[in-house]
Amino acid sequence: MDATSAAVQAFIEDWAESPDGNKQGFIRLKDLLAGLEGIEVSFHPRPGVTYSLRGAAPESGRPLFVMIDVIEDEPRWLSVCFFGDMIQDPVQLGAEVPGGLLGEDALCFDLETCTEESVAYVAARIREAHRSAVGG
Repeated sequence: MDATSAAVQAFIEDWAESPDGNKQGFIRLKDLLAGLEGIEVSFHPRPGVTYSLRGAAPESGRPLFVMIDVIEDEPRWLSVCFFGDMIQDPVQLGAEVPGGLLGEDALCFDLETCTEESVAYVAARIREAHRSAVGG
């Protein structure tokens, strides 16, 4: 297990279960990200603020294609952001955030409760952003 995987695993193990399903939603999105071809995953913990899991496709020329943030709140919730030009939002569930992702326009999905439908929708956006990033 590499250092990033170990840090993410320790974070998950310390996260208490709650009825909102956000821990399980994070695990599903993390596992999806880990299974994508040609990417690098990094983890940026800022205890008390956010825990950020980032997916990057080095060949894309961009520093990342998705950022999955666990927002430190009670309860914790997820904010999943993409560069606005990398994905579509066919049912308009995301929020446009001008300059919101490393200074570029972003499209973010805030999951205060992770339902099967909301996680599946965001997972589809991750796969779409991945295709945009790797040119497939």
